[in-house]
Amino acid sequence: MTLLIVIIVLALIFDYINGFHDAANSIATIVATKVLLPFQAVVWAAFFNFLAYWVFGFGVANTVAKTAKTEHIDLVVILAGVIAAIIWNLFTWWKGIPSSSSHTLIGGFAGAAIAHAGFNVVNWYKPGEDGHLPTGVLIVIAFIALAPLLGMVISYFISIWLLHSSKKSIYPKLFTISLMLLVGWFFSTVLDFSPEKQRFSNKFLSFLAYPENIKWFLVGIIFYSLAIFNLFFSSMPTAKAEKTLKKMQLLSSASFSLGHGGNDSQKVMGIIAAAVTIAVRDYNLKLSDFWLDLNVDIDKSIMPGWIPLACYTVIGLGTLSGGWKIVKTMGSKITKVNAFEGVVAESAGALTLFTTEHFKVPVSTTHTITGSIIGVGVTKRVSAVRWGVTVNLLWAWVLTIPVSALIAMLVYYLVNLFI
Repeated sequence: MTLLIVIIVLALIFDYINGFHDAANSIATIVATKVLLPFQAVVWAAFFNFLAYWVFGFGVANTVAKTAKTEHIDLVVILAGVIAAIIWNLFTWWKGIPSSSSHTLIGGFAGAAIAHAGFNVVNWYKPGEDGHLPTGVLIVIAFIALAPLLGMVISYFISIWLLHSSKKSIYPKLFTISLMLLVGWFFSTVLDFSPEKQRFSNKFLSFLAYPENIKWFLVGIIFYSLAIFNLFFSSMPTAKAEKTLKKMQLLSSASFSLGHGGNDSQKVMGIIAAAVTIAVRDYNLKLSDFWLDLNVDIDKSIMPGWIPLACYTVIGLGTLSGGWKIVKTMGSKITKVNAFEGVVAESAGALTLFTTEHFKVPVSTTHTITGSIIGVGVTKRVSAVRWGVTVNLLWAWVLTIPVSALIAMLVYYLVNLFI
């Protein structure tokens, strides 16, 4: 029982470290463009990290919890994985390297599981169900490249869209109006107008408050804010356009922080859920007799409220602590960023995170925002991106999972010597 408590505490410590390690993801551009002071920016980001508690479900948590087959592992495996993740996260923070906390956690979990029961205990690949993408460690590895690429492509096209809209021509406006109509039609196909779970007696309020719908509303707010700006961009004086973009950056930064909280907190939720499931099985714990509610069912995405509440609270507190070395790398070393580019990068990053969360894919917020910033830089000219810095980041990304796995294996063997 003590081991479970230790794992929960360490997992929350990792969540806290994740917050200050990844704070740069949401605030680097807004600080670099001087829209907010650093302290104001972390308070802003932390608030929206926590707000994600009411928006996102447990899809990514479910995927992370199934990194390894829980019926073949024990609590020592999870303990070793979390310790390894903390070690690598602190090391990369110390060095100012924006590596992925998500991949650190998954690599540590998988490495400890392999040390315990061999390679077959890891869920490498599982076909998608109910319209979702396939899951497994191989899919997570694939998104090391796909997440930043997706962020880069989205930010590139948003940049081109905005740049053309600045021209005094009717054609960009017609394109924007057509795009607004097309996106409106798309939302009519994905919104659930009669959700099964009614949160309120009023059907309209239940429709507005349904988590799956809230995500699409947020995507709509991001898109239509950009679209409305585009319609008036060409008629705005430069100073007014810059001022408007800085206000829009508050929205784009908030959206990315919301996606960051929803994506990264769920990974820790998944680890805690897996630990509780194993503890209940191995120690024959009764779900209602213990001082914590232990009613967890990973397959049915059932989780007691204290797990998500603790995770979202702690990641918000971690974000409040900042992570200034990484802020410098993300905000200025990759490419110089102005308000226009900040809005584009954060909007593209948020759209990427909402999309991957919808498909239950645990991607790296670090990789996503880095790809988005690169996409913005490429629209100016290829040489605007400091590719030397970018290549170093890529090395850190590629090495994170295998290094975390190796550290976890070593920790697993060391822990077993004393337990």
